[in-house]
Amino acid sequence: MELQQMRYVVAVAETGNFTRAAEQCLVVQSALSHQIARLERELGARLFDRTSRRVRLTPAGEAFLPAARQALDAAERARAEVAAAAGEIRGRLAIGAIPTVTAVDLPTALKHFHLRHRQVRISLRSGGSEELIERVRQGTLDVAFLGLPVGARPKGVRGRELARGDLLAVMAPDHPLADQEHLDLHRLADEPFVDFPAGSAARAQSDEAFAAAGVRREVAFEVTTVDFMARLIRQGLGTGMLPAAFVSELPDLPTVRLRDAPARAEHLIWSRFRPSPAAAAFLSVLGVSAAESSRPPSGDEQ
Repeated sequence: MELQQMRYVVAVAETGNFTRAAEQCLVVQSALSHQIARLERELGARLFDRTSRRVRLTPAGEAFLPAARQALDAAERARAEVAAAAGEIRGRLAIGAIPTVTAVDLPTALKHFHLRHRQVRISLRSGGSEELIERVRQGTLDVAFLGLPVGARPKGVRGRELARGDLLAVMAPDHPLADQEHLDLHRLADEPFVDFPAGSAARAQSDEAFAAAGVRREVAFEVTTVDFMARLIRQGLGTGMLPAAFVSELPDLPTVRLRDAPARAEHLIWSRFRPSPAAAAFLSVLGVSAAESSRPPSGDEQ
């Protein structure tokens, strides 16, 4: 079994198409198909069900794919470690971030890192904190930036808290409460809300604050992006709650401070295993020392 064959399988699984996979791997389709067929004969099982319309993994393919990805990652990590021993940082750097990260100017940090380490392939994925924590645990992300309720700690990873801050009420420009200097949550009890999905860390920040104030509220619109939240608020369909440090990104929407405001903490997390050379170099850009990034995990991180 060759690494190239595994790379072809991963490409087909990700693209769902032999032609696109061949283009991605810079080979002709016949060569890619031949190598996958050869691997299937070696394994004694079909990895893909092929029809004229689509390509799907078989149960054997589903079982094979995670191991193939791990093998490819291990090979790339080995090459990166050898390069690092010679003083060159290369390989991949996979980053995850919530849409409302403010504790770090992430685009600027990425620019500085890229200028310093041009051989590193950088990727960025936006998502919710729960998804990002799991991806760091699984090793598909190297580092991630989270937003969690104050006091919550991500499990199974290493990390540090970066900042804390309150959430503000965000309203339509013509909202009757938009000119208030301060509000409490009881004044918002009858408002329809635009918020993130129930069960998410982003939603928990607001839910916990309303529960602590003894206030019931209606979340009429559940969204997964800040952009969509802002569009609904602009139309007067509901009130939102966003971090104070982020609302400058929405200058057309008025905000009101809350006396019993929800609060959140931003975290930087990375794998509890020794980071790759690229991840260690990026953590260094963020002020995380080599000793901190590779320290043994504490009991909370197991």
